[in-house]
Amino acid sequence: MSAGAGTALAYWATAPGQGELRREQLPEPGPGEALVRASFTGISRGTELLVRRGGVPDSQVDRMRAPFQEGDFPFPVKYGYLSVGVVEHGPREWVGARVFCLHPHQDRYVVPVRALTRVPDEVPSPRAVLTGPTETALNALWDAPPCAGDRVAVVGAGLIGGALALLLRRFPLARLQVVEADAARRRQLADAGLDAVPPEEARDDCDLVFHASASEPGLALALSLAGDDADVVELSWFGSPAPQVPLGEDFHSRRLRLVASQVSRVGAARRHRRDPAARLGTALELLSDPAFEVLLGGVRPFTAVTSALDELEHHEDLAGCVLLSYPDADGTERGAPARHT
Repeated sequence: MSAGAGTALAYWATAPGQGELRREQLPEPGPGEALVRASFTGISRGTELLVRRGGVPDSQVDRMRAPFQEGDFPFPVKYGYLSVGVVEHGPREWVGARVFCLHPHQDRYVVPVRALTRVPDEVPSPRAVLTGPTETALNALWDAPPCAGDRVAVVGAGLIGGALALLLRRFPLARLQVVEADAARRRQLADAGLDAVPPEEARDDCDLVFHASASEPGLALALSLAGDDADVVELSWFGSPAPQVPLGEDFHSRRLRLVASQVSRVGAARRHRRDPAARLGTALELLSDPAFEVLLGGVRPFTAVTSALDELEHHEDLAGCVLLSYPDADGTERGAPARHT
């Protein structure tokens, strides 16, 4: 059997709230392609649960396509984009490398090597799964770069807001607050050295506010925390529902600016000098900071992916990125050599 032959097991969303594992035939890697064995994938709670519910708006089906998605919205669709694994077969310089790839939940896959980003030695594979949210957070900083001495607030401390706050803590800011309603999340972020407060303790007159709670109350709070002539950067994506945005009262008289940030395009401040591959590489380098461990949640076996998604759907108090582990993940982490067919 050739190195690229064989099958793979992949997760497909098949109907609202339903999904299944499917056995698929793998293509044989061609020139410039690699066969990757997954070690861990991460579930992007907001986007993937939206896909699972069938909530992708018709107007956004093209923009929402993941790089290696199969099928079409709403169903059936193979979706996901947080995969870390080891190259088993491909160009000599890639074999054995730990890599990040924007690939759905699947135990083995064949992709062009240009779609792979090497994971630095100092970044453990589970933490490397956070490359996606960290890249999104980095892009928001390029959309609205903070200045030294700024007063900054991050509203919403999920994966995106948490990653953003961890990056912002490196800046010489006058004040950084992470505003989060969930007490467990606040405790986790406080353990990482962040000033995490409930909404009622948030301080206003901010120079820059990032909103990542994906909720109407969160967006209203973000606008209220902004000082005159300040920017509010919106990172949330609401899907089909149209949120009510409080643009009355003093929104115009205080000359606030609402800035959209979305990872599909490189942030304006760096767009002419960075491409998505460079941005992805920078995100992985930033993950060398052990503080990002605070954003990791529980680990479930890949074969339990449907129950893991059910758990996320019905338990909003679950914090952190839920990881799916694949066979041999532990051996790979210890540096065991990749197996060849």
